[in-house]
Amino acid sequence: MLRSRLSVSSFLSGSNTLYVEEMYESWLQDPNSVHKSWDVYFRNVNAGAPPGQAYQSPPSFSSFTPPAVQGPDQAGQVSDVVDKHLSVQSLIRGYQIRGHSVAQLDPLGILDADLDSTTPPELMLNSYDLGMLHFVIIPIVFKHHIWRLMFLLRRILYLVQNSYCRSIGVEYMFINNYEQCNWIRQQFEPPGVTQLTDNEKRLAWERLLRSTKFEDFLAKKWTSEKRFGLEGCEMLIPGLKTIIDCASENGVNSFVLGMPHRGRLNVLANVIRKELDQLFCQFDSNLRKGSGDVKYHLGMSHQRINHVTNKLINLSLCANPSHLEAVDPVVQGKTKAEQFYLDDGNGEKVMSILMHGDAAFSGQGVVYETFHLSDLPDYTTHGTIHVVVNNQIGFTTDPRHSRSSPYCTDVAMVVRAPIFHVNADDVEAVVHVCKVAAEWRMKFRKDVVIDLVCYRRNGHNEMDEPMFTQPLMYQKIRNHPNVFKIYTDKLKQEGLVKQSDIDVRILIFILIYRKNKLNEYEQICETSLESSKEISELNFRHWLDSPWKGFFQDVHGTVDLKMADTGVFSQNADLTIHSGLRRVMKAREELVGNRVIDWALGEALAIGSLLKEGTHVRLSGQDVERGTFSHRHHVLHDQKMDKKVYVPLNDLYPKQASYTVCNSSLSEYGVLGFELGYSMTNPNSLVCWEAQFGDFNNTAQCIIDQFISSGQAKWIRMSGLVLLLPHGYEGMGPEHSSARPERFLQMQNDDPDHFPESITGDFVVRQLQDANWIIANCTTPANLFHILRRQIALPFRKPLIIFTPKSLLRHPLARSSFDEMLPGTEFQRIIPENGPAAQNPEKCRRIIFCTGKVYYEILKERSDRGLVEDVAITRIEQIAPFPFDLVQAEMNKYPNAGIHWLQEEHKNMGFYDYCKPRLRTACSWTRRIHYTGRKPESAAAAGSKAEHLKQQKSLYDDAFRK
Repeated sequence: MLRSRLSVSSFLSGSNTLYVEEMYESWLQDPNSVHKSWDVYFRNVNAGAPPGQAYQSPPSFSSFTPPAVQGPDQAGQVSDVVDKHLSVQSLIRGYQIRGHSVAQLDPLGILDADLDSTTPPELMLNSYDLGMLHFVIIPIVFKHHIWRLMFLLRRILYLVQNSYCRSIGVEYMFINNYEQCNWIRQQFEPPGVTQLTDNEKRLAWERLLRSTKFEDFLAKKWTSEKRFGLEGCEMLIPGLKTIIDCASENGVNSFVLGMPHRGRLNVLANVIRKELDQLFCQFDSNLRKGSGDVKYHLGMSHQRINHVTNKLINLSLCANPSHLEAVDPVVQGKTKAEQFYLDDGNGEKVMSILMHGDAAFSGQGVVYETFHLSDLPDYTTHGTIHVVVNNQIGFTTDPRHSRSSPYCTDVAMVVRAPIFHVNADDVEAVVHVCKVAAEWRMKFRKDVVIDLVCYRRNGHNEMDEPMFTQPLMYQKIRNHPNVFKIYTDKLKQEGLVKQSDIDVRILIFILIYRKNKLNEYEQICETSLESSKEISELNFRHWLDSPWKGFFQDVHGTVDLKMADTGVFSQNADLTIHSGLRRVMKAREELVGNRVIDWALGEALAIGSLLKEGTHVRLSGQDVERGTFSHRHHVLHDQKMDKKVYVPLNDLYPKQASYTVCNSSLSEYGVLGFELGYSMTNPNSLVCWEAQFGDFNNTAQCIIDQFISSGQAKWIRMSGLVLLLPHGYEGMGPEHSSARPERFLQMQNDDPDHFPESITGDFVVRQLQDANWIIANCTTPANLFHILRRQIALPFRKPLIIFTPKSLLRHPLARSSFDEMLPGTEFQRIIPENGPAAQNPEKCRRIIFCTGKVYYEILKERSDRGLVEDVAITRIEQIAPFPFDLVQAEMNKYPNAGIHWLQEEHKNMGFYDYCKPRLRTACSWTRRIHYTGRKPESAAAAGSKAEHLKQQKSLYDDAFRK
């Protein structure tokens, strides 16, 4: 072969092996198809001559050898030749950079993928000073000698157009890495590189058949059901399977997938291989667990053999709400966790695949936030393959009105990810692009984007009428054959498929999914439906995207309602640390010497004790290593040597678990979603996200509302994720005072008017199990210690929302004794009054229920006003689920006291609206509940310190008014 005899670099990158090889292949088929000089050249090479001797330049082009410059005229001729050859190089580079702009990407042939119908000047010959140039002399390196070959200019144009302007458009020249760019060229520039073998064509066709027939079946049986079918982009299924094949061949054995609802059922059936009975029961059965969710939001995990590589692989498709891109960071977090637990530091075993819609990919900010995490040390998953199902429409909105960028994929350029646009009706081009994407990810461990340009055969859903808003497009779609028919006709012409093959393959499709029961497709579907109706009980594991092996007692998710003890027995690095930090460490040492802890120590002891027990802990968020309020200091920095750090909690015990504490990017939506995904992977881990200030959680509201608060009810998905939200009115203004507890409490699922029927035995654990999450506002370091450890001690997992303090971090009264953390101690859901008022409760005229740091403020006011015997103050530490039993007992203890709820938040905010009806239920509606606090407002807090202090004084006066 010529390839083995000629060392030539690619012309499009400054050399030309690709084109010489293509010419050679043409010559082998027909020697008359090439110029006579090429004919002579190839004959000589085949005869064994080196390239330099094989080439015989035609006499008419001997002048291309630059003559000795003897005068101005000859010098001008040489300069003209050089200019023209540089122009040709510029033309070639123009196609490398902008060829995608004129690629034939739209299957319908009516839209330009980049929204621009003009031809870029870089691709037009009249933009270059080529004159009458028809031939180009190209240098070729062979054995350290330079030889010259001649190319027809029109041949060069044909080759670059064939590489960059057909069914594939490649965007990669913005990547500032020579190796990566050159590698991409090698995947697209060699002539015939996109061609598949006959076996590959048959495999792609068979997969396309399954994808198409599955949608046909659903459309025939459930004509009036929303299913968000894949019609118009059936090639997604063969494409995904090609990616999985290629990655599996290169060592990946676990794939974490995320996608919006369009095509999800097809992916579940044909990629994940979900049992069809379980899918069909989602259409026709009333079977639900919790509130449930629509079928096209569900996820699952499945382990199976990949039949191409014959390797065992695990496929996990994460559940996702209608917020199309919300699942992106969740998938990345889950992938990162799997890599961590498999010690897969380079992403060789676990890989993520994200599918997107075109309008959402360009329109939703969480896409950028997720990309922004892709190369951060504690967040990278070492490359994600993004597949954009580009319907060229967003619901009813034309792309020209839904994005400002040329392509929907332009956001990927921020991380230098190559972008492969491909016409989804060109099966072989799609398969090739998917191979290249998988190989890129495995080689460079970086993100890559496939823009699958397709169309949507139906409206936004099957009940929608698209002709209202896109009449011309849908007239074209109605007459456009589906890709299965197009490819079947192509393979028939090539002799690779016969009509009998189609009939046989349809039968195989039926037999695979229905276990050889019936002969006719329609009857098979009817039987599947009847079988699904017989399912009387939901298998808990059927719809888990993160199965926790060994955690549950059975397939229904049963657990033993026993909680482990959260108490523990009490029991250096060569680093130059900051002098101020040395004072902090010395103060902590003195506290420990006195068997006392502050807030930071309580947190550290909880983490350290869990690490000792083998529980991995991860703490993430903005500035968490030091702590927003400079209280944590879990990462110590050398003051003399850059990047030299020490994490003391990772150096406690010889066989302890790993502690990851990492500052995040300035993102809440993306990072919280990431940590949620991380927490889903292993129940025996404590995963915490801390907001810089509590109110910053509102930019992550989608993750909180759609995943954390309701994930278990909708998707049977548990998570023990902890949210640490700094909260408290310190006169800092409306933006950094409130973590908006009212929003979390509004989503709590307990009934305010129902007093628990049984408050004995395992009531505390049962109440926690029934809750959708746990909300706490701790006032002591010991309670923080216990509630963090309780997350692991519980026999199930629930999200935990903790409103953490600011001023209490260093408050002299916010201390706890070691004795409060010993074995046998536990988290206190309420901390009752223990002063003089509790000694003579009948004489107490008022009991104040409150929560959080305001307790210490009114405690001081009560003392200053001499009312320690008249007023009792009880702290509610676990707000939700509400401690009805303890609150009732505390009310009964003070039969003659007026009951007040006191808070520092405004009346229409904070805890009042949640606690008031539950306080009334606790006293059987026999006693009035009084409110003490700020009046209703629209802003969370006062904008001036003076107004804040004025409001505080009014609060104190109201609290103790006789």
